[in-house]
Amino acid sequence: MPIVLKTSREIEMMRRAGQVAHDILGKMRQACVPGATTLALDLLAAAEMNKVGAKALSKNYPTYKDGEGFPGHTCISVNDEVVHGIPGSRVLREGDVVTLDLAMSLNGYCADTAITVGLGKVSPVAKKLLEVTRNTLDLALKQMKPGKRWSDIARMMQHHVESHRFSVVREFVGHGIGRLMHEDPKVPNFVTFEQLRSDFVLREGMTLAVEPMVVAGRRDVDLLPDQWTVVTSDGMPAAHFEHTVAVTAGGVDILTDGRLGKGQMVPGGL
Repeated sequence: MPIVLKTSREIEMMRRAGQVAHDILGKMRQACVPGATTLALDLLAAAEMNKVGAKALSKNYPTYKDGEGFPGHTCISVNDEVVHGIPGSRVLREGDVVTLDLAMSLNGYCADTAITVGLGKVSPVAKKLLEVTRNTLDLALKQMKPGKRWSDIARMMQHHVESHRFSVVREFVGHGIGRLMHEDPKVPNFVTFEQLRSDFVLREGMTLAVEPMVVAGRRDVDLLPDQWTVVTSDGMPAAHFEHTVAVTAGGVDILTDGRLGKGQMVPGGL
């Protein structure tokens, strides 16, 4: 499918969805404490989306195999769970590393955002993992500007992660976003010969979900029997940070930073 460039009006519609998503994610983060269940966090998000007429895009998302769609309104992944953790009766504990991943639409426009938080005192490895993953996203955003090839940015992201002896997950990538949660292009956090065949040049009006997924050990992952939850093969912790952004003439505009009107402009890198 062709990449859909957005008008300024469409970007503002996405910003409104992003502002709501940011606020809901913030409430989830406040409630993400030892003793809380992942289901309670999910139901909190569902109630907040319902208040403003937003639609949870994860709920009933079609599975890649035969069976039911995704059961949660959000994805909540704990410790060695990389993505697509199903909210349930699991009780969070001190030292857990928890990824809160929220995708929603409002008035027909989508926003996708994620954070990983450590509960209380986490291990030194987990603390470093969160820092490196967050910085990897920041690095990518600062490098984005029209005319830049995505592979150049992805190569920098991969190098930053691997320089800290962590690994980038390769089974999942970022994506275009707009009226649909998943649009072209694919937005990887690494570079391979296969990915280079679908490389693209950033253009003003592109709206992308940039989302590095980083693991503390080997990059190998497994799919659990629930057919959704993806875990690290070696049991090491994972982290995931994500923003929905728009490419502008001067760099990138973060649409899920919680601001109304003109968002936070991050100048493009050299």
